Amino acid sequence: MQLLLDGVNTWPANRMAVVGSSLGGFYATFIAERLGCKAVVLNPAIHAARDLTRAIGEHSLWHTPGERFYFKPDYVDELSALEVNAISQPDRYYVVIAKGDEVLDWREMSAHYPGCKGVTQEGGDHAISNFEEHLPGILRFLDLRT
Repeated sequence: MQLLLDGVNTWPANRMAVVGSSLGGFYATFIAERLGCKAVVLNPAIHAARDLTRAIGEHSLWHTPGERFYFKPDYVDELSALEVNAISQPDRYYVVIAKGDEVLDWREMSAHYPGCKGVTQEGGDHAISNFEEHLPGILRFLDLRT
């Protein structure tokens, strides 16, 4: 995270935005709170340290199952230090939440981002397979034109 913060420390926060899904949404929230920029979060993890405690140990890579990595207990501590307890400025966030998320609890996500712009959709999945349907709203929020 420090490398990321160092990399963007000269960027104008009022003209930048971060986007993240799941754990990336957790990270995007931290960056947005730290820098005061906009964030788009998609089915964001809220309590990553709590949720990933059960992942401590050896795993194979999703895309290359023959490669292995070890998820250390220290990583959980690092995630705990990055947790954002409350959103300071809801108007800086656009949140896409799928009630059908099979990994994270949509109610926890909704409670963590009160008053934020975005969509809470019936059904759906963790991957937000219908992402293209949300893209126009996201682009409007970011003041980007296609």
